[in-house]
Amino acid sequence: QVQLVESGGGLVQPGGSLRLSCAASGSIFSINDMGWYRQAPGKQRELVAAITWGRSRNYADSVKGRFTISRDDAKKIVYLQMNSLRPEDTAVYYCNADISTSRWANRKLYWGQGTQVTVSS
Repeated sequence: QVQLVESGGGLVQPGGSLRLSCAASGSIFSINDMGWYRQAPGKQRELVAAITWGRSRNYADSVKGRFTISRDDAKKIVYLQMNSLRPEDTAVYYCNADISTSRWANRKLYWGQGTQVTVSS
């Protein structure tokens, strides 16, 4: 079984910062791409940032220059550092990871349960 568990969400004032973490655990052979998505009330889930095994990064235009994605493969954790937060960043943030559970298994996309980020004064 593979699990992704997010942490670090909460309430922050506009202009503030938060760092989200997502830890993968279970029967993991390798982790390929990892990413963060978010879903605001009444809106579709959207990509926030993604990072490949080779450390190539991709960001939504709305967060470029404010958010930074990184990963620690030894700890099997992906991070999202969020600075200069805005009320429109309010959403549930989900991590995902493309994981192989053995040398012979197909890769599968796993999702975390989500963590709430609220930006409000």
